[in-house]
Amino acid sequence: MKRVALITGASRGIGRGIALELAKTGWHLVINYAGNAAAASQTAADCLAAAQAGGHAIQTATCQADISISADRARLLDFTYTTFGRLDLLVNNAGVAPNVRADILEASEESFDRLININVKGPYFLTQLAARRMLEQVAQAPEEPRPRIVTISSISAYTASTNRGDYCIAKAALAMLTPLYASRLADSGINVYEIRPGVIATDMTGPVREKYDKLISEGLTPIPRWGTPADVGKAVVAIALDLLPFSTGEVLNVDGGFHLRRL
Repeated sequence: MKRVALITGASRGIGRGIALELAKTGWHLVINYAGNAAAASQTAADCLAAAQAGGHAIQTATCQADISISADRARLLDFTYTTFGRLDLLVNNAGVAPNVRADILEASEESFDRLININVKGPYFLTQLAARRMLEQVAQAPEEPRPRIVTISSISAYTASTNRGDYCIAKAALAMLTPLYASRLADSGINVYEIRPGVIATDMTGPVREKYDKLISEGLTPIPRWGTPADVGKAVVAIALDLLPFSTGEVLNVDGGFHLRRL
């Protein structure tokens, strides 16, 4: 049976890392992107190569959709089911940082609205649409493995950064998505998880590379290195392979131990 994953924001960064790790285990992929079609196509090609290197034959499909827009969310789900006929794993990964890091006493309402729309409203209602379709899928084939839902959040869900308060507020709100949907879907066997990355080396963190190099060298994280998109991808694979069957609503920290409180 073919297994299908939809990964939002998969053209680059963490989403790309997740796609590559899933490809290595033989998953068919829908690679969503907001604007960079060339990057999405490259990710799709690289996933095909990664799968082939691991002895798997997979299919990939790219789909442009802005998850903050209702019609785009519906089109993305329709595309997934039209292309593959099913959805076994939704990965809510798409998200943005503020265009300008601004002190919370100066930050704009426009930036706040943008982050809430993309980072919170988008995945919340995309999950709603996906969950409805997954429930239908389970009802039609109850003997098949149950779908899974994963949301990629951030240590910013609980870590205050006063120069990007809108981002922290959005990630804190996003963190409630998992317990809500986990509670609602548990009876149907659809488990829901949150993966909470720490300091991950992507183009989003590129502008603050020097800052975090210094903090990591000074002991910011017990594991003394940057995280990688592949680190997050491997956590998603553990869920995709149903290695956590008796867990739902769970938070997996992929942060080098940042969440530990040490004296």
